[in-house]
Amino acid sequence: MRIMIDDLTGAEVIGLLAAHVAEMLDNSPEESMHALDVDALRKPEITFWSAWEGDRLAGCGALKELDPTHAEIKSMRTTAEFRGRGVASQLLAHILSAAEARRYERVSLETGASEFYLPAVRLYERYGFEHCGPFADYTEDPHSVFMTLALPR
Repeated sequence: MRIMIDDLTGAEVIGLLAAHVAEMLDNSPEESMHALDVDALRKPEITFWSAWEGDRLAGCGALKELDPTHAEIKSMRTTAEFRGRGVASQLLAHILSAAEARRYERVSLETGASEFYLPAVRLYERYGFEHCGPFADYTEDPHSVFMTLALPR
C-alpha cells in the first residue's frame, strides 16, 4: 500500500470525501457532525494523505495542527472495496508517525457516539487512544466521543 500526501484534486479522493460527509450526516445529527469537506481540508494547518493499492484508492486520513504541541486526526475513511483489510490501521500508523516526527505531544480526535462508529472507536482504542473531554473548539455533546493519545517524547 502506498500512502502519500494528496493535493485533494483527484476525482476519486473528492468522491470518497463527499461520500464520507454524506454518511456522517446520515449517522449523526447535523449539529454534531464535524467531518470536513474538501475545501475545509485544503487549509494550510491540515496535511491530507490518500492510500492506494496500485491505481485503486483504498482510503484517506488527515492531521490538523491545533497548536505546536497538539494535533487532531480528521477524515479517516476507507473505501468500501478495502474495508476489513487493514487500511485504516495502516493510515493511522502513518499519521501517528508523522505526528511524532513533527514533535507533537498529543493527538486527539472526535468521532460519533452511535453504534455505527464503534469500529472506529475500537481501532483508536487498540492504538492506545483514551476517552477524554472536548478539546479545541468542541463542546460536550452526547453524539460525540472524544479521544486522545499522548505521544512518546
